[in-house]
Amino acid sequence: MFFYLFFAFIIVERLGELLIAKRNERWLKEKGAKEFGKKHYKYIVLVHILFLLSFWVEAMFHGARLSPFWPIILSGFLITQLLRVWTILSLGRFWNTKILVVPNAKVIAKGPYRWLRHPNYVIVALEFVLIPLLFQAYWTAMIFSLLNMIVLFIRISVEEQALCAMTNYKNEFHKHNRFFPLRPIK
Repeated sequence: MFFYLFFAFIIVERLGELLIAKRNERWLKEKGAKEFGKKHYKYIVLVHILFLLSFWVEAMFHGARLSPFWPIILSGFLITQLLRVWTILSLGRFWNTKILVVPNAKVIAKGPYRWLRHPNYVIVALEFVLIPLLFQAYWTAMIFSLLNMIVLFIRISVEEQALCAMTNYKNEFHKHNRFFPLRPIK
């Protein structure tokens, strides 16, 4: 029973995020936002859909049994959900699943963005591990973590190029190392 409730929570959360993203997309485009990364976006969507399907199939194949370490994994998942909400609230109407950049906008450097350039992608990467591990779907965790890394490598590159070209991103974030943000770039 817990598996079905957990899976339903993930689906409802994702659908809710898509509604927020669509609303924000309309607002951003009204503000003159340009979209980048259209070519790779469909692959990100595909990876996320296949991840959920793979998780469902593998978990069900194993009887949807919780991991022996479920209290730790579930705690990690719940923390990622709090971080997800913080990230979305920090970006406000600028949060989106697409790369939409308003020309000459000032980038947001509050909330988790004070410490990381892309906290939302860190959260997604953690979820691609924690969600399947909670129900012992080890193949899903490994395969989709790798696929997610590949699409994020492409996406982050496109996103940073767009932000550098159209906003104050370079001045705001390129002062610090990408993975150790408190250490300045030499």
